[in-house]
Amino acid sequence: MDPIIGNGNAGASPMGSAGAGGADGDLIKETTTQNFMADVVEASKQVPVLVDFWAPWCGPCKQLTPILEKVVREARGAVKLVKMNIDDHPEVAQQLRVQSIPAVYAFRDGQPVDGFMGAIPESQLKEFIKGLGAPEPGPTQTDQLVTLGKAAFEGGDLNRAAQAFAEVIQQEPGHPAAVSGLAQCYIANGDLERARQTLALIRPDGTNDPDYKSAQAALSLAQKADEAGDTAELEAKLAENPKDHQARFDLALALNGRGDREGAVEQLLNIIEVERGWNDEAARKQLLEFFDAYGPTDEATLAGRRRLSSILFS
Repeated sequence: MDPIIGNGNAGASPMGSAGAGGADGDLIKETTTQNFMADVVEASKQVPVLVDFWAPWCGPCKQLTPILEKVVREARGAVKLVKMNIDDHPEVAQQLRVQSIPAVYAFRDGQPVDGFMGAIPESQLKEFIKGLGAPEPGPTQTDQLVTLGKAAFEGGDLNRAAQAFAEVIQQEPGHPAAVSGLAQCYIANGDLERARQTLALIRPDGTNDPDYKSAQAALSLAQKADEAGDTAELEAKLAENPKDHQARFDLALALNGRGDREGAVEQLLNIIEVERGWNDEAARKQLLEFFDAYGPTDEATLAGRRRLSSILFS
């Protein structure tokens, strides 16, 4: 294996030396009353500028600001974010008659054109930015590398996939898809400890990302597969007693660990069909973890969900 998969220093290569804020450049900055004209008014003649009025004691500000930063980064230069601490610099907020915070004002062509108060969801924030006329960003090198990494992983080329994901993490530390993809490479290579350490690199706003949840589920399943036992022994138990649900449950985990997704799903569906409530619905809960690990478009997930719905609603 190449150094990215085989290196004993887990997580060191992917992180590189990039700082958490090093990639923001001129997109996100703090401003003062003295610099407001240059940072906001003049800058908004080039691209729209969002001004985030906040204060250290403001709880909703702490919820909104990370979302603002994330969306602005994803816009990749189509809009900028300027943050202003109203405790240290109250004059501009007073001139704009800011009544409560967080308050966000959008400037375009040197003038305030729109705004909102309070923390809003990410989806609404994206719509707000879209309404400013900011162009939709095209794919970046980061997007292309993630796509390359995922394609290489699906094709079984773990080295190429790991290299692509690691390069993304060097450019954007904590990138959800890249962190998750690199962890999946370690899982596929049997290095569960490094997979666990890699997942810990996720940035705070990435823990709800579908790729991250899938990698978490895959790690959990890999750990369970190690404990499930030998498939031949489990199959022998079932031959003697087809109603041995624990043996069938363990067989599902073992089959999944060997990459037999359809077989693993089938074993759990069998338990649900025969005794849905067994062990506090353990089979159904485990099946949902399988689906999380496989992803929503995997054929085993699609077929399994159809069959599960048929059983539950028959």
